[in-house]
Order: sequence, then structure tokens, then C-alpha cells
Amino acid sequence: MSETAPTESASSGISERTADVIVVGAGPAGSTTAYYLAKAGLDVLLLEKTAFPREKVCGDGLTPRATKQLVSMGIDISEEAGWLRNRGLRILAGGVRLQLDWPELAAYPDYGLVRKRDDFDEQLARQAQKAGARLYERCNVGAPIIDGRTGRITGVEAKLGEEKTPVTFHAPLVVAADGNSTRLSLAMGLHRREDRPMGVAVRTYFTSPRHDDDYLESWLELWDRRGAEDRLLPGYGWVFGMGDGTSNVGLGVLNTSSSFKELDWREVLKAWCASMPEDWGYTPENMTGPIRGAALPMAFNRQPHYTRGLLLVGDAGGMVNPFNGEGIAYAMESGQIAADVIVQAHARATAPQRELALQRYPKVLKDTYGGYYTLGRAFVKLIGNPKVMKLATQRGLTHPMLMRFTLKLLANLTDPTGGDAMDRIINGLTKVTPRA
Repeated sequence: MSETAPTESASSGISERTADVIVVGAGPAGSTTAYYLAKAGLDVLLLEKTAFPREKVCGDGLTPRATKQLVSMGIDISEEAGWLRNRGLRILAGGVRLQLDWPELAAYPDYGLVRKRDDFDEQLARQAQKAGARLYERCNVGAPIIDGRTGRITGVEAKLGEEKTPVTFHAPLVVAADGNSTRLSLAMGLHRREDRPMGVAVRTYFTSPRHDDDYLESWLELWDRRGAEDRLLPGYGWVFGMGDGTSNVGLGVLNTSSSFKELDWREVLKAWCASMPEDWGYTPENMTGPIRGAALPMAFNRQPHYTRGLLLVGDAGGMVNPFNGEGIAYAMESGQIAADVIVQAHARATAPQRELALQRYPKVLKDTYGGYYTLGRAFVKLIGNPKVMKLATQRGLTHPMLMRFTLKLLANLTDPTGGDAMDRIINGLTKVTPRA
């Protein structure tokens, strides 16, 4: 495929733009969905509004949960291929510094990875292409095409290439992997739930001697010291060494505080960086790019995840983990789940049978994440209270065993069967918690 789209003659145009499934958005969710669909033999169109490589706002740090997904897709994650491994999480708060290795589990590797998003997303999209997906870059999807008789989505309208040529793509199923803004979902009447937490991430890069750190670093106390009185904010700061001479430095903040809307988070990040030791190099003259921000849609904040031929994956369906702001692992996992459901539905003989199979998708998501995300929503409300947050950081960090439990809970890293006592407690909690 070319950079923008496959070349096509007038006679072949219709067939080139018709498929079994259309996937809108070639981020981690969309590319993973397209990969598994194509691998199963379905004809899939993957439509990406920009051209690779392209930048996305992200911490660039991948937990073992995301690493497992990359391994499953056959991505070369060796150091020679440009991946930097990390051994665990370093937590700083209340004057305490605690270094925790990722847990040793049967279900997940004991290491995470770091990779810049501009390159990361392209690797996944190319892997989907290798599996047989037809990728159109510079393909800006607009309105859904809806069957007036059934109300089902049957394709999308788009503008293709630098010339913004109007085109239509047709398929009986469409996957919305178009991120938090998800114009496709909105056009189908699926709006964000206001009762679900929302976060924001802001980050930048600095040249720094700390670039080869093999631990992800999380600062649980995020202080705004710019006013007359210091304020503890509902969120955390991070420092991830990129292994290329730079550090990704950023912060993730929750909307559970009255200060969420009133603060300029880019200015908060600048002030936080200015409080760091000078020899780390997190100073304006060492900044290698602008400060960028992005929303973090959490805990199933857009539902239903399947309706009238449209499936939501990744950020479009609010899959971000409310405990830690991680989105890539859940984007990829939801993509794999959606692909599996679609493949099974595709094999059914009649339309009612196919619809029955597709209705399973939201149920699998709720069985997989529902209880855990409900716990996460309660956690978000708790840490939105500065007094609770301060007490938790002061008391919790002095108990390594409690923090190991917390790491497993926050990173959602447990063995589903045969795990240790911590795994059984966490798994038990998620099973008995309502799945909303």
C-alpha cells in the first residue's frame, strides 16, 4: 500500500472500498482489531486520518499487560529493534522512595517496555497490513452511512488524501477506534457518560542523564506550589527514561477535584519540573518539544459498546484504567476481544444469528473489566480527597507488602488462576463488585 491509499481504477474503486469490516482509526485499538480480523481471513479496511509516523500524547511506558499483547501480535520487542525494557515501578511520595519489580506471574511477562508513540502506533499498523488489512492513510472519516430501513451503520463517508477527495467505504460492520473524541460514535448517538471519571495527561520531553532508567517512576504526591498555599492535586507525575538521551516527563490528573477545570495543567507541569533536581535537566532549555495534552476516558465512559453494527474499542469506549491511567493495554485487549466476536458472528448463517453473536461483545467486556473498573471508580473518588490522598501516601509507602499488593491492583496484574493470596483477594474483589 502507498502512503495514502491503494491505487485503484474506476472499475475497481467500488470493490476496493468494500469489505467485511471497516476499522476507523489505526491507533493501538484499531490496528490490533484489524490485525486479528485479517489474520482470521476477513477482509478489513483500516482507515487512519493522518499519515505515519504521527505523534500522540502518551507516557510511552508500557506495563507487562501491554507487553503481553505485543508478544501475541508477533511484534519484535528486542532491544535491537529499538525497545527499552523496564523492570518495574519506582514510587515516590511523602519523602519515601520505594522500588517495586513487576510481579512474577504465569499470565504476564515480568518486564515492561518503553517506546515513543509516533513509532509505536506505526509498528502495529504495519503488522495489521502484513496480516492482510488494507490500510488507508490520510483518510479522514466523517459521517456514518446508515440504512434508513434498519438504522444500522453500513459504511462511512470520508475525505481521502491531500486532495481530500470525497469517498465512501461500505461494510456490514464498523469498528470505532477513533479515540476519545470518537466522532463516529457521537454521530451514532453514543455520548459520554458524565458519571464516569475523566482524566487529562500532559507531557513533554527533556534531554536528560536519566534517559536510561530501567524503572518507570511515579510521583504520587503532585503538589501545586505556585500560590500562597501549597495544594495537593488529584493525580500523579511520571518520569520515564526513553533510552535515547531523553526523558518523558508528565502528569496525569483526575477530574474529581474542584481544581481540575480552573488550573492550567501545562503551567502546573512546568512548575513541577522546576522543582526537580537541577542535574536531571528538566529545564526549559533542555525541552525537545512542546508540552502536549490529551484526555483520558476511563471506566467505560461511553456505552453501549455495540449497537446497530458499530463496535467501540479502546478510548472510543472509555477503556482507560481508572486506577493508573493506562490505556494501551486495554485498547489492544478490547481490539482482540472485538475481533474474536466479529469473527464468530461472521461465521453464522443468518442475520439474527450474527446479531446474537455481536450482542455478546459488551457482555464480554463487562465480564472482563466491569468489576475492576467499578473498584477503580471508587478509588478515583477517594483519592480526589486531598486528606485521603495524603494519608494514603504517608502510611502506605512505609509498608512494602501493602505496596506490592497495591502495585498488582493498580496495574491489574494478577494470575487469573493459581495465583498467590494477593491475586486471589484482588480477583475475588473484582468478581463480587457490580459490573456497570
